[in-house]
Amino acid sequence: MKLIASLTSPYARKVRVVLAEKHIDYELTVDIPWNEDSHVPDYNPLGKIPVLLLDDGTALYDSRVIVEYLDNISPVGRMFPQDPHNRILVKRWEALADGICDASAAIFLEKKRVQGQQNPEWITRQEGKIFRGLETLAADLAEKTWCMEAGFSMADIATGCALGYLDLRFAELMKWRETHPNLARLATKLNSRASFSSTVPLI
Repeated sequence: MKLIASLTSPYARKVRVVLAEKHIDYELTVDIPWNEDSHVPDYNPLGKIPVLLLDDGTALYDSRVIVEYLDNISPVGRMFPQDPHNRILVKRWEALADGICDASAAIFLEKKRVQGQQNPEWITRQEGKIFRGLETLAADLAEKTWCMEAGFSMADIATGCALGYLDLRFAELMKWRETHPNLARLATKLNSRASFSSTVPLI
């Protein structure tokens, strides 16, 4: 298998963490979709990463599809519960964490525009999504050891990758560790795992 990704993408990191947790061998190809010479659109018509190329040439996207595929092909360290109700709850955690990443990426791209062309209202709207998302993650985590009572799951991976992306792009702006100490504790615990420490976003 070949994973096409960037080293800053929280979505790609989510996949890389799962691959590491499950001890699945793969080839990593770094490709930045924004570059003119990017080959990402050759594999994903939406021009987004990550893309997982299977040995038969099939291209899988987006990250939520890829991680579910990986969980199905390997019984090692199940990331999604078999119970339908708990499975949906994990996927809800993942959707919320990915949504925080979506809003963060939108702000990052908007701020790359020329100062006079930036839309402050758009940025404020995206910031609201992030702050509300963090509040919900913190409330749902409460004092639990992991996002789900049953233990480490995709909920933790997605949440950890979202928090890591906030650190990468908005370390000074988003004081989420001070506001949500329970998320800070979770992040510290996740970052001690080899799968997280080996996939820290790089600029």
